[in-house]
Amino acid sequence: MRLSRIIMALTIGLAVVAAPTAAGAAQPQPTPSPTGSPQPTPYPPQPPVLTVNPSTVYVGDTVTLSGFGFGPNEVVDITVTITPLAAGLPGQSTVRRSDGSTVAMAPVAYRAAAPTHFTVVTDSAGNFTTTYTPDTPGQYLFTAVGQTTGRTASATLTVLPRPQPSPSPTYHPTHKPWPPHGGKLPVTGDNLGTPLAVGGGLVGVGVVLMLAGLAWRRRARFGGSTR
Repeated sequence: MRLSRIIMALTIGLAVVAAPTAAGAAQPQPTPSPTGSPQPTPYPPQPPVLTVNPSTVYVGDTVTLSGFGFGPNEVVDITVTITPLAAGLPGQSTVRRSDGSTVAMAPVAYRAAAPTHFTVVTDSAGNFTTTYTPDTPGQYLFTAVGQTTGRTASATLTVLPRPQPSPSPTYHPTHKPWPPHGGKLPVTGDNLGTPLAVGGGLVGVGVVLMLAGLAWRRRARFGGSTR
């Protein structure tokens, strides 16, 4: 009897001790709060940009190509497509005729060369800068494509034919020039030979008349004395 009472007392004691623990476990546990600040929603990257400066040049001038917004340290393919200039664009020069009038030159249909291709490498920020020198008049289209990201950008350039210098006006006389005089300057006044000849003749006639008069007087004097 005494042993059974001891066992019953132990059972009741264990039941009293386990009851609060079971009641606490049955209650819902609070949700733990998240740690750290919430991450913002990522935005799509800005599209790349390709610029050409200046946008209008003459053949042989150098332009600057600048690209922005590509991948860091990315190889970028650049393709250049050339098309002929349309008639009426600025840069068409004129030619001066021999009579001084000017004539506009007709536009020449240049055959577009095959598209030119070259590559550049961007910096750590995804940007690049390079130069380009066109050698053919036309409308240039630059297309840049990133080999890794596939990002694409384009820009245009107008290349004009270099104007020719205007020739200096040429004088065309209406009469034939006199033949050269052995390097001496020609006489521009009246011919002096005729007046000199006439004057010399008159002086000679005067001398003859004066001598004749003296001879006549001498003869008249000696003739009167002999009588």
